[in-house]
Amino acid sequence: MNERYDFKAIEQKWQKRWQEEEPDRVPDAPTGKKYYVLEMFPYPSGRIHMGHVRNYTIGDVIARYKRMRGYEVLHPMGWDAFGLPAENAAMQHGVHPVVWTHDNIDHMRTQLKAMGLSYDWQRELATCDPAYYRWEQQLFLRMLEQGLAYRRETTVNWCEDCQTVLAREQVIEGACWRCDQPVLPRLMAGWFFNITRYAEELLRDLDTLSGWPERVLAMQRNWIGKSTGLACDFQVENSEEQITIFTTRPDTIFGVTFMSLAVEHPLLKSLSKGLPQHEAVQAFIQETIIAKQRASLEQETEKRGVFTGRYCINPYNGERVPIYAANFVLMEYGTGAVMAVPAHDQRDFEFARAYDLPVRVVVQPEGENLQAETMQEASIGPGLLVNSGSFTGMESEAAQQLIINHAEQQGFGRSHITYKLRDWGVSRQRYWGAPIPVVHCAHCGIVPVPEEELPVLLPGTGTAPGTHQPLHQQEDFLAVQCPACGQPARRESDTFDTFVESSWYFIRYTSPGHDTGLVDKAAAASWLPVDQYIGGVEHAILHLLYSRFFTKMLRDLGYIGVDEPFTNLLTQGMVLKDGFKMSKSKGNVEDPSTLIEQYGADTVRLFSLFAAPPERDLDWNPQGVEGASRFLARVYRLIALNLGCFADNSPISPENLDPDSRQVYRKTHQTIRRVSDSIESNFHFNTAIAGVMELVNTIGSPEEAGRCDAAVLRQSLETVLMLLFPMVPHFCEELWEASGHGQRLAQTAWPQYSAEAAREEELTIVVQVNGKLRAKLQVPEDTDDDTLKKLALQDEKIIQFLAGAQAKKIIVVRKKLVNIVL
Repeated sequence: MNERYDFKAIEQKWQKRWQEEEPDRVPDAPTGKKYYVLEMFPYPSGRIHMGHVRNYTIGDVIARYKRMRGYEVLHPMGWDAFGLPAENAAMQHGVHPVVWTHDNIDHMRTQLKAMGLSYDWQRELATCDPAYYRWEQQLFLRMLEQGLAYRRETTVNWCEDCQTVLAREQVIEGACWRCDQPVLPRLMAGWFFNITRYAEELLRDLDTLSGWPERVLAMQRNWIGKSTGLACDFQVENSEEQITIFTTRPDTIFGVTFMSLAVEHPLLKSLSKGLPQHEAVQAFIQETIIAKQRASLEQETEKRGVFTGRYCINPYNGERVPIYAANFVLMEYGTGAVMAVPAHDQRDFEFARAYDLPVRVVVQPEGENLQAETMQEASIGPGLLVNSGSFTGMESEAAQQLIINHAEQQGFGRSHITYKLRDWGVSRQRYWGAPIPVVHCAHCGIVPVPEEELPVLLPGTGTAPGTHQPLHQQEDFLAVQCPACGQPARRESDTFDTFVESSWYFIRYTSPGHDTGLVDKAAAASWLPVDQYIGGVEHAILHLLYSRFFTKMLRDLGYIGVDEPFTNLLTQGMVLKDGFKMSKSKGNVEDPSTLIEQYGADTVRLFSLFAAPPERDLDWNPQGVEGASRFLARVYRLIALNLGCFADNSPISPENLDPDSRQVYRKTHQTIRRVSDSIESNFHFNTAIAGVMELVNTIGSPEEAGRCDAAVLRQSLETVLMLLFPMVPHFCEELWEASGHGQRLAQTAWPQYSAEAAREEELTIVVQVNGKLRAKLQVPEDTDDDTLKKLALQDEKIIQFLAGAQAKKIIVVRKKLVNIVL
């Protein structure tokens, strides 16, 4: 055996074997205990980065550990391949997105294999493959039948230059993030998924996800945003129209002094017609819509509005309430209309002061006497109702339900639950996405593409090459006969949001070759749900929420039998350099391929696991990589120079061991316990690795190890390899084989510790004060003198006896007694 750690030769050797033998393939249905571990699949950008290395190494350690624990482990990999980044990159490089994407996949697959990741590559999938998205198209037709997919008009951010809709985050100071041309509002028909049908279940079932970080659960609860309160109708004066508001504070409804409407509220189109204010209202609407596009998501804008010239009637007290169009009311939340109570809402208070509108106190906090004229800010807490008709004098919180009951009795209001969650707009006006399988016919309307004609292929991705302009610019794709009447019709030109593909890929992994449906039900029943999901916290809301929605929908449609997709969720931290996230723009990127070439995959894996707990950010440290490399070289030499011990198969007799061998024996079992606990409790691989390092230190140098009992040394070195194997698999398999083991380490069971062997040997230490016995201590055998002194002085009996007196000196008779001299 070579005494030098030649990582290149070792890693090439074992990767070749794994490629040939496919040891990580699993059947469609497990025959024993199953475990499904999955990292969020990557967008094929062409190169992996250190974030990928960390994410996939964490998943691989879990997969290898669970196999050693006796589980059949499903650990697949694939590619989130559709989307605008690939389309733009392909255009910049003058190639078709198909070519660009598959070239990148090939390169990244090679990089991932070079990391020694134990994937079942036979289950590999790419979302841009028609064999994948044909089932998405079929599912869409089922959703259409069930009312879970529908088409409606909505105002979107439209870039004329790119001919596509932009998300709000893609609009930078009113311009397109990609071409820097102005973005304007546009009314456009688009497709939506009815996720709100599942709002209550999505919220309720968060309580069942005990294996998810509380931070993620809180983010989802907030995004769903359930509110309970009053829906109330305000009649527009001299009109048949009504304005319906929703409020969680019905106790303040007598304090309404104006009504605020979102600029997108449909009533504003006609509310001020024929009035002097009409022109100003319409100008304000257009100005506000454009300003919203220019503002960032976090930007706090000045609260502005304009009087419409019209009034509505507060049904509780009959007062006339002026109606304003306001820039701070969101059409997406509630009804797009807000009853304004400036005395008890800060936003309304600021608006009222700016536009000289009345402020009326209707809730007096206990011990205060608020006066509207002198208020500097809104009072938002509870108190006693005042100026509130028959409800005056009641506790505000207790009065809320009574006020709702009154509205229901009178017929102008009702108890209501609302959610911030809105239906999911899935239409995208681009080429590189899955086509939406419907046809628009002038005679028949919207007609689904017959299932036998699926998949609807992107032009240029089938047998003939084609262009990759947005689909609405491709006449050959659009022109089609109506499936229902045979008359000329037009294909749908929108493609699906790429979040659609990533919302069910984990289900397809259970049967990726299934060619008669979206999933093989038996395989899905065998493997789902995913036991451990791993990915960045940036996906805490949309991807995870959409995946949960798809899981519940597919359950109801009869495809699968689980309620939730992911039992446990680990959100790993970012990889930072000098305190900043690694990015090309900052010029601080560390290329994993270069590191693997210089140090080897196992060293890179070990560093990424040891540098920080998985949920914390990892600070890049070149000294840390060097340290990981030195540690592996040390272990390699330790074993290479002590191969003889592996021939000793004699049993260990602890009672006959010399002190040094007994210490190694005890530390070995303690380390098994520590590493097992670190992995099982919270995947803290850093403390697991630290434990193995301590064991190696206890074993000592190759020369010191040679003086240890041969059977104990064999056990301890085998333990080092077994515990490190999930982290550094090439390294450990090589040393395992070199030490004469016939069975692969990957097929070896995780080591078990003996509680008796791991127990520290304890001594009874007598504690004296001025030579007289005052207490006894139970301490580990190897406790040093300084620690004994501290423990003696901290003993409760000794503290009471000393009563504050200071010791002149403390005498220690090692392993026997401590004498405190006053």
